[in-house]
Amino acid sequence: QVQLVESGGGLAQAGDSLRLSCELSGGNFNAYYYGWFRQTPGLEREFVAAISRRRVPPDYADSVKGRFAVSRDDAKSTAFLQMNNLKPEDTAVYFCASGSTVLTTTRNPEMYDYWGQGTQVTVSL
Repeated sequence: QVQLVESGGGLAQAGDSLRLSCELSGGNFNAYYYGWFRQTPGLEREFVAAISRRRVPPDYADSVKGRFAVSRDDAKSTAFLQMNNLKPEDTAVYFCASGSTVLTTTRNPEMYDYWGQGTQVTVSL
């Protein structure tokens, strides 16, 4: 049974950095692309970033481009989201997800098969 577990969320001040981790168990990490999404109460889940299982550039939402970096360590079965220069509007529950439907990556949450439980990121001024 595939499971994704996120960690690394917490409290931060504007301008700080946090790194989220997403560890996969029960499956072949190399077989999936990984996406990061975030959600605030009352709003739809929002795409943040995604990284392919192929050698193509990652994809980023415009709101985080230049501040966030997604990566993966296949040997550790872990994907990462490095978040720099955090802003209060980055406050959300962050979810990682894995999928195998498309060849590279996708912003469509319906194309992801497995989801983590989410980790809260709160950024204050």
